[in-house]
Amino acid sequence: MGANHSNGVSPVPVTAKLSRKFYETLGDDIANELVEWFNQVDATYRADLLQINELNFSRFDAKLEQRIAQLDAKWDRKWNQFEAKLEKRLAQLEVKFEQRLAEFKLEVLGQLSQFRTDMEQRFEQLDSKWSDRLAGLDSRWTGRLAGLEARVEQLEVRIDQRAAETKAELMKWMFVYWAGTIVPLGGVIYLLVR
Repeated sequence: MGANHSNGVSPVPVTAKLSRKFYETLGDDIANELVEWFNQVDATYRADLLQINELNFSRFDAKLEQRIAQLDAKWDRKWNQFEAKLEKRLAQLEVKFEQRLAEFKLEVLGQLSQFRTDMEQRFEQLDSKWSDRLAGLDSRWTGRLAGLEARVEQLEVRIDQRAAETKAELMKWMFVYWAGTIVPLGGVIYLLVR
């Protein structure tokens, strides 16, 4: 804070607020000396306080660095322990996994082998069953085809017989028709020629 002087001297920063009555009672010179002395004491205290603060800060900074280094070392130990435990557990897990995978592989191979054996037996049964059925079908079709061939031969014989009968019948009817046509025609020609 600054004090207002009546003699025109520039105001001096004062740490304490002095009243105008104080200046009037002691006078401007003594009051200014007193204010200057207060400012010097204040500047000294400020410098001392700054020095103490810097010293405290450097101590705090050193302690903080020491604690950070200790924490860093502690965390490094913890991380190293954690990594060692993790690697150990991963190695154990890998061994267990490989064992279980080998067991699973053996089990799957056994089941595949059993499945293959079962399928081969079923295919053999199906092959035998279908071979029997096809042989039965073949003999039935062979019998049916032989029967059909016999019927076709009988039909051919009957067709040949009917064709011969029809031919004879047609010849007879043609003779009757031509005879019936030639006799009257011969009579008409005879009558005309006469």
